[in-house]
Amino acid sequence: MIDYSTLPRHDVLCVDMKSFFASVEAVNLGLDPLTAFIAVVGDKKRSGSIVLAASPMMKKHYRIKTGSRLFEIPTHDPSIRVVEANMGLYLEISTAITRRMNEFVPMEAIHQYSIDEFWLTADGTRALFGDRFEVAEKIKKAILQDFGLPSCIGIGPNRFLSKVILDTKSKKEGIAECQYEDVQEKLWPLPIEEIWGIGRRMKGNLNRLGIVTLGDLAQYPLPLLQKRYGIMGEQLWYHAWGVDRSPVLGNPGDNSHSTQKGYGHGITLLRDYTGDEVPAVLLDLAEEVCRRARTANMSGRTIHFGIGYSTYQGGGGFSRSRSVDLPTNVTLDVYNICMDLFKENHSGGIIRSVHLSLNNLSPDDGAQLNLFENNERKHQLGYVMDSIRAKYGSTAILRARSYTDAGVALERSKKIGGHRA
Repeated sequence: MIDYSTLPRHDVLCVDMKSFFASVEAVNLGLDPLTAFIAVVGDKKRSGSIVLAASPMMKKHYRIKTGSRLFEIPTHDPSIRVVEANMGLYLEISTAITRRMNEFVPMEAIHQYSIDEFWLTADGTRALFGDRFEVAEKIKKAILQDFGLPSCIGIGPNRFLSKVILDTKSKKEGIAECQYEDVQEKLWPLPIEEIWGIGRRMKGNLNRLGIVTLGDLAQYPLPLLQKRYGIMGEQLWYHAWGVDRSPVLGNPGDNSHSTQKGYGHGITLLRDYTGDEVPAVLLDLAEEVCRRARTANMSGRTIHFGIGYSTYQGGGGFSRSRSVDLPTNVTLDVYNICMDLFKENHSGGIIRSVHLSLNNLSPDDGAQLNLFENNERKHQLGYVMDSIRAKYGSTAILRARSYTDAGVALERSKKIGGHRA
């Protein structure tokens, strides 16, 4: 049992915009986001384009949701509107919503979890806006009046509980709350896959231990979870009891040196790629990952690389990592390691996604350059290229392979978040 009396209690609101992209497009078209039939896709010209957002009615009547494909949409229905994503507009509105919420709580009490989801810590606002339910209702009403966008809000004493009650109750009820004393009644009966932070792989692992519901997880011996999963097992157990020790103020996703665990980049390819075309993609991804590391003046010792095969050939793929003796942020170093991993593990299948990351970070102080190789020039070259791009644009200087048909840097430079701006 957990002694909840020893735990901090905050008024944390998790605010989520309902079908954000689709709702924005509905408002632009003069339609009601809750009754319109709208699907937002990445590229209307590609039948296999992924649905990035679908309005509630699309989900209800046609079972079209995020991750569906354009060819699954019954476009013969005249009531259905299919629109291409406009990421620039979505970012602009998201920023405006943040400014509106700043009228209810200080900016340091707002943590933007994603483009359409926010955590607000409403401690100390009772005298101005009422209790936590009243401030939630006022925020929900303000977003609807100012932007025409529907939202839902979860309330809890910490971020975890506000997020879980949002995902499991608020999206149907509008506003829902879960305090520590409600955990056993409201959350324990839920399947573990409905709980924020438990993905498909962890679900399978827990199911093999006989853990099916959150209540099963809470009753499982903590020492056994710690032994099997380490700190992650301990965190899962405490979450099952509604305990979240992360701070409610500040940004846990801050890219500062103390919190950044690595730099990664991935892409879902617009067409089938053969093994011969992958080097161009890898070089562009390595350039972006290393650029981000250099911007933070960091380097890394572990390179993680993976590819995904076409689902039409059975899907699958592989994910491998390799560590080096000295940390690096040199693009060609990372690229060459990824190419070695690719040659060792590629089965010859058609490739549809590629990702890589640079982890195990340390400050890039230039003190550990390999004395047996002329790495200093390569090391400095990356920073010079970064400065040129910062001044003249991301495509001001590119490697020759980026200009081939297999390169992705030019196309991605026209996008925000991987989609048309």
